Amino acid sequence: MDKEVSGPRVVVGVDGSTASYAALRWAVRYAGLVGGTVDAVAAWELPGLYSWSAPAVDVDVDVEDARQRMQQELTDVLGADAAGSIRTHVAHGNAADVLLRAAEGAEVLVVGSRGRGGFTRALLGSVSQHVSHHADCPVVIVRPEPS
Repeated sequence: MDKEVSGPRVVVGVDGSTASYAALRWAVRYAGLVGGTVDAVAAWELPGLYSWSAPAVDVDVDVEDARQRMQQELTDVLGADAAGSIRTHVAHGNAADVLLRAAEGAEVLVVGSRGRGGFTRALLGSVSQHVSHHADCPVVIVRPEPS
């Protein structure tokens, strides 16, 4: 990922959850206020892929297809004009680790309070909790907007 941009860089994690969409909208508004750019980051990891108990799986993820689907998702959430100004990054790996690497040198890292999995009643998801403790930049955790 190209981290050399002029102006502040705002990194936001997007995973398809309502909270990540709220985080995306927050990141776009903030970047507009500070004259920054937005890097939307999505990560995928197959559970158990690296453990001894992982089944033999032939994993062939089409990264270009994933980027196109992410771009469509950004367009659906923000509209075509706003989505067109966002840089997208799709990476394989643990979501928290991918976001922490992406946020190196960033003005701020923005994540939703809860992702797609896990315990729905928990206050914070594991990724938002992890990055809040380990990021080298400020972290904003955005709760989903009320239905």
